[in-house]
Amino acid sequence: MAFPPHFMEELKARVSLADLIGRRTKLTKKGREYSGLCPFHNEKTPSFTVNEEKGFYHCFGCGANGDLIEFVKQTEGVAFPEAVERLAALAGLEMPVERPEEKARQQRTATLHDAMELAGKWFSSQLASQAGTGARGYLSRRQVSDAAVANFRLGFAPNSRTALKEALIARGVTEATLIEGGLIIKPDDGRESYDRFRDRLMFPITDRRGRVIAFGGRALGDAPAKYLNSPETPLFHKGHVLYNLALARQKTFDSGMIIVAEGYMDVIALSEAGFTQSVAPLGTAITEDQLQILWKMAAEPILCLDGDTAGWRAALRASERALPLLRPGHSLRFALLPAGLDPDDLIRKEGAGAMRAILDKALPLSEILWRKETEGRSVDTPERKAALEKALYGLCDEMRDPAVQGYYRNFFKEKLWQAFRKKQGATERTLNGRSDRNRFGRFANRSGDSHKMPSATLRKASVPDGARREELILLTAVNHPEILENHFDTLASLHLASPQLDRIRRAIIDIATVESSLDYSGMAHHLAKRNLSEQVKRLQGPTTKSLDWFVDPAAANEDALNAWLHIVDRHKLEALQKDLEAAERQLGENVTSENLDRLKMAKKALEEASGNEANLDGFGLASGRNKIV
Repeated sequence: MAFPPHFMEELKARVSLADLIGRRTKLTKKGREYSGLCPFHNEKTPSFTVNEEKGFYHCFGCGANGDLIEFVKQTEGVAFPEAVERLAALAGLEMPVERPEEKARQQRTATLHDAMELAGKWFSSQLASQAGTGARGYLSRRQVSDAAVANFRLGFAPNSRTALKEALIARGVTEATLIEGGLIIKPDDGRESYDRFRDRLMFPITDRRGRVIAFGGRALGDAPAKYLNSPETPLFHKGHVLYNLALARQKTFDSGMIIVAEGYMDVIALSEAGFTQSVAPLGTAITEDQLQILWKMAAEPILCLDGDTAGWRAALRASERALPLLRPGHSLRFALLPAGLDPDDLIRKEGAGAMRAILDKALPLSEILWRKETEGRSVDTPERKAALEKALYGLCDEMRDPAVQGYYRNFFKEKLWQAFRKKQGATERTLNGRSDRNRFGRFANRSGDSHKMPSATLRKASVPDGARREELILLTAVNHPEILENHFDTLASLHLASPQLDRIRRAIIDIATVESSLDYSGMAHHLAKRNLSEQVKRLQGPTTKSLDWFVDPAAANEDALNAWLHIVDRHKLEALQKDLEAAERQLGENVTSENLDRLKMAKKALEEASGNEANLDGFGLASGRNKIV
């Protein structure tokens, strides 16, 4: 069966070759290509490459090569039609039916392409003619160069009711084809058909291959609509197309960055300023299909939006639409321009450097979502705080990928904690109503193990290994929750080997996120509500009989904090040491540049972390453990 060209193009546009092959072998992006171990033969050193831009793969070891369809044929042992069918199911496309009317439709499509190309050339000729004087003046005022006019194939539609219609019919194009292509309009009341675009600067809209499929027109005189686009046609579905995509693709693959502006002139201005990897949706909010097209070319497209209310609304619409589609490594960034300016204005007034600075400061999607829910919202009561939390977690619920959803929940928890926590004074914190200066308790002037404990003793004796160290990290946070005022991130990012202990860690983080000014009794109360009191109690037992005295609630907060930071640093060092050992083993088993880089990174991380343990000079003095009896 011969499949229609438009169907095959849509199939290849919807299915990512790298994603398809990545299901069978791990791929790593290197520049414009991906590399990995060949799925067709056993090898230890990667010799398999995938070029997403050109749509082919090649193995330098065994010689296997091909495109999407060939990969399915080679890996699944099927013939061409079945390979196409499987890819169509993956892409969500209905298989075409080979019928006479389908063949006729293909012929009409080819004719439409010819008609649109003729229209584009005719509009260009009109811009260069005497009739296009006003349009050329407009372009000059907007500082659009002759090179840009030629590159973007700009044109002009004269202020005539039938000029285009007559010109194309004279060239053999039928009236029916012009109507089907959206170039002319046939009134329902039977009157004569007339040109859709009149007295407008014309912007050809092309498909991925650079073929003209539609037009956008900017009014040069009085008109109800400033911009007018072609209607939906067999060639043109505006939610599936991006303006300037054909020209932007190469630079996007080279740079790894793509910029999404709001309109035609913004794209042209950006391109003139050197940002040739710029595209635009066609007069509407960006669609799911357009997002998928963008993500095939760059992991984090930058949406460059006007600095006004409409630009902010566009950012919110795009962010909401992206939520269900997010996956690891793929997101959006937002470059918000100064109020009252669009990219064209900014570049003409301040130059390309100003535009580059805006792009470099593009905000991540997470920050846009946080601003969406918090700006202008009052959170001065528990109920209002709860409403904000519910709204933020509601956004997370819309994310289908569990890993992305989990990290967003953690992000919002941390932001909520930072927003709701009241910073206590550093000079005097309280615990159970007592100030730090009087928190010596039963440790005050204690003999026995008091011998100025500090640094050397703690480093050698009281930094236990394994599970006990993890227990002490949690116990100190439970008994001295003031620590979390300034070290919430440290506990939140810590990896604990024990699932039971990690459950307690997550509970502490949840509690600290929404509760302000926690003390020992408050933390105990909230842990009890989560049915964790017994688990925590089992950890408390031996602390007063060892060098772990700082864990006790009666110990000074200063001593508890210093010891806690020291133990956490040692815990991190041990994890880094294990990473280094694993990297050394992996390089010994498989000598590749990737494994060598991993070893170098592990060594560097360990070197940077070594020697950074908390300063323990004076440890114990605040708790009255400074006398030798």
